[in-house]
Parts: sequence; structure tokens; C-alpha cells
Amino acid sequence: MELKNEELERLYAETFHGIEVGSILTGKVISIKPDSVIVDVGYKSEGIIRGSEFSAGELSGLKEGDDIEVFVEDIVDAEGMLILSKERASKIKAWATLEECLKNNTPIEGTIVEKTKGGAFVDISGVRAFLPGSHVDLRPVKDIDALMGQKMLFKVLKINSRRSNVIVSRRLYLEEERQKKRAETLEKLKEGALMKGVVKNITDYGVFVDLGGVDGLLHISDISWGRITHPSSHFAVGDEIEVIVLQYDKENEKVTLGYKQKRPDPWSNVDEKYPPGTKVTGKVVGITDYGAFIEIEEDLEGLVHATEIDWASRPKHPSKYLTIGQTVEALVLKTDKAERRLSLSIKQLKPSPWQLVSERYRVGQVITGKIRGITEFGAFVGLAEGVDALIHISDLSWTKHIRHPSEVLKKGQTVEAVVLNIEPEKERMALGIKQLTPDPWINEIPKKFKLGDEVKCKVLRITDFGIFVEFDGEVEGLIYSSEIIKTEEPIKEGDELWARIIKIDLTNRKMGLSMKNVKRIEE
Repeated sequence: MELKNEELERLYAETFHGIEVGSILTGKVISIKPDSVIVDVGYKSEGIIRGSEFSAGELSGLKEGDDIEVFVEDIVDAEGMLILSKERASKIKAWATLEECLKNNTPIEGTIVEKTKGGAFVDISGVRAFLPGSHVDLRPVKDIDALMGQKMLFKVLKINSRRSNVIVSRRLYLEEERQKKRAETLEKLKEGALMKGVVKNITDYGVFVDLGGVDGLLHISDISWGRITHPSSHFAVGDEIEVIVLQYDKENEKVTLGYKQKRPDPWSNVDEKYPPGTKVTGKVVGITDYGAFIEIEEDLEGLVHATEIDWASRPKHPSKYLTIGQTVEALVLKTDKAERRLSLSIKQLKPSPWQLVSERYRVGQVITGKIRGITEFGAFVGLAEGVDALIHISDLSWTKHIRHPSEVLKKGQTVEAVVLNIEPEKERMALGIKQLTPDPWINEIPKKFKLGDEVKCKVLRITDFGIFVEFDGEVEGLIYSSEIIKTEEPIKEGDELWARIIKIDLTNRKMGLSMKNVKRIEE
């Protein structure tokens, strides 16, 4: 049955009664296609939104049944196909909201999307607004790029709908919020109050904390009961922390804050809790040339002096034994509550090497070791227990007059020696090399040499008081200056000559010689 034009117009009017081009409606998504979104606006005909109006993220997040506001752009034909626009609906609504916000001085949400000369552009539900650089923040912002893509609240400064010109300010919004927070903070601000704040700035002497429109100073001395080198070791800008108000000067608006005061001072009962002799466990938190700091509980540190880390006679740098963060056991040596000092020892939890030496060695025992050091008065021999024993210069030879130990010993040389004395309480041990053989002055020399014997000598050195000589391979004696006779050639070291024994001192192990009245001549 063919309908007349009048009937078609009547049906068309009935079908689209209440729908006008330019109206804004709320519909439901019924189908999502790559190039379009089909929307039911509650009438017999469905509407189409172009897919280009949606970003990839919006399309992926859209699902059937979602409500969506649309703008009726056109009614295409007699079948009543609706051409809808999401963007235009958002913009129209945004403009209305912008005007309302300007009128009522209320904030509106937007996203900084682009940097431009003199500021940036903000997207407010499809409306492009200008944000002057001086209105980005409370303080000048050097890098607007860091704010790109962030949703923020703005105040509307100016609207020109005809030219689509909108100017917004984030600074005004922040200033108002700061004043509101300031008023709230001032109501709560009093000495002893616990307050939350944000670390605003860090200096060498302390931390400035924003309590909400009011800044307070947390001095470095009020950060920790323990040792602290710099505030940055505890806090970073932007940290949210809880502090206690120590002082509030209303007249000058100065607020002094505390952080350590939130908990009891651990040093208040340190003498009772950690008396000398207490064994503790802690973490290495600092290493210096003179020792290591050990944290045995929060804000309570003790010092292990470099000499208390290892039993070695010449300890290495503390960093050779310990590392930051390492857990160690230590013994409390001294507690000084008044000076807030705790002296610790690591080595005293281990057996003393001198204790081991006293248990493992005895006087008269022959030992072997390497020469670790040579001085004018002797040589040090390293023992397996980590200590050094001394061979005094006088214990190197029974018969030779040795001016310096380096004449007969070298560093690193392995030697045998006899234990002469052990004093663990004084950390001393004496060794001798000459004691490896019998003392020739007791039997051998008295039998072999008599007063008046003439001996062939080798000149060792010449002094003002005489000439030191060696005879019989190892026995040394002194030709007194008064007993020297002139020779055709001046006497020099290495020369050989004959001399007569005129003194034998067995007690002091000395021989006196004379060149006078010598009958023997060199063959």
C-alpha cells in the first residue's frame, strides 16, 4: 500500500517527536565498530557517532550499555538516521560549565596538553584553554614538559565564547587552597601537636616542612637521637612525614618542629640496658679512618675503634674488615650516658692471639717464622697467631758486634729462633738466634784463648777509641787506641794484622787486644 506524502510527514513527525538538530541527549551504546559507534537515544531510530571522535584508548574502554552524551548534528533522511557527535556535546557542556565556574569562582578540571610561547594549552572536555606561564604554579616553573598529560584543577580567568578564547589559572586555585589549608592548620597549630607535612626544602642545617599553608623548620639536631651527617640521609623533598610542634611563635609566625621527639630518647637508659660486658648485635652504618659505627637499635649507635676490630698489632683500615649494612656482634666496653657515647669491641669476642701464644709456646722452644720488619734495635718475626715476636740485636750473635740487624737479616727471610720470654699480659715475646748454639764464652773461648796469646786479626772498623777486629773466624775484640802502633801504611778496614790478647772479660763477653810487644810476624 503506497502512502501519500501527507502520511509520510505525519509518521516522520511522530517518530522524531522531541528530537531537534542541536539538542543534547543521553543515549546508550549498542554497537561498537572500527569506524563508528551506534547509540540508542530512546527513540525508534538509532544514531551514529563517527569513530574518528574517539581516541584508541576511548574506543578500547568503551563497551555496550555505556551511557554517553551526544549532540544531534543532523537527521539525514525520511528513515530518520541520526548523525550524532560526542565531541560537540562535550564542548557545549564544557562551555556551560566554564561560564558557571567563572560566575561562581569554582575550579574546573583540565589536562595540560601542549606547551606554547608564554605558557601552555589545557584541554577542558574538548575546549582548548590558555594557561599563562605565570599562572602554572605558585612559583615559576622551569620545565612545563614535566606537567604534560597531568589532570589538574584550574580557575577560569576569562571567557570569550564568540572567539572560543578561554584563559585559566592554576596558581589562583593553589593560592586559595593554600589559604584554606593555612586557616585549618593555624587552628590545629600548638606546641606538642602531632602534625603531618610535606618536605619542602632540605638544607645543611635542617628541613623545611609544609604543614599546610604554614612552613616549619625541623632542625638537624631534632631529626634523630643518633648520629646524623646531613638531613638528606633521612628525608627527600616531597616526603610526607609526621612531626611534633616544639615551639610556635604566633607573632613572628615561626614554627619549630621535632621528629626524634616522637619516641623516647634511647640514651636515657643506655647505662642500664647496655652495661659494660653486654654482648650486642647491630648493623654497620658508618665507616671512618678511626673506626666503625654500629647501630644496635634505632637512633642508638656505638663506636668500634679501629684498634678494637682485630687483634693484629698493626690493624688495617676498618673498611678492610667491615662493610656498610653488615650485621656484626660486639661487646660493650664503656657506656657514657652524659656524653652519649657507647664504646664497642669486636675483637674481644674472639680469643686473644697472645692468649693462644701463651698456650702454644714455651720458653726454650725452637720456632720458625718470617722476618716481618727490621728496626735499629732488632727484628720482628711473624707468628701464625697473627702477632710479632722480637729478636733483639743483642741476641743475634754470641761473638760478633752487630751494628744493625740488617747486617745479618733480611725482611721476608725465614729464620729459626729460640723462645726466650713470653709476656702475654704485656703482649711481648722475645726470641733469640744466638741461643740456637751453646755460648762459646762459657767453655770454648776460655779453653781456646789465654792472656798473652797472639792472634791473626782482620780489621772490621776503625773508631776513635780503637780498632775492632775479628779473629778465629767469629770472635771479635778491640785493640785499644793506646795499644796501637804505627805501621808503614795506614791501617784500614779489611787489613790483616797480628795482635796480643791482653784482656778476657768472660762476664761481659769482651776481648782486649794490643799491637805492642807482638813477637809473631806474618809468614
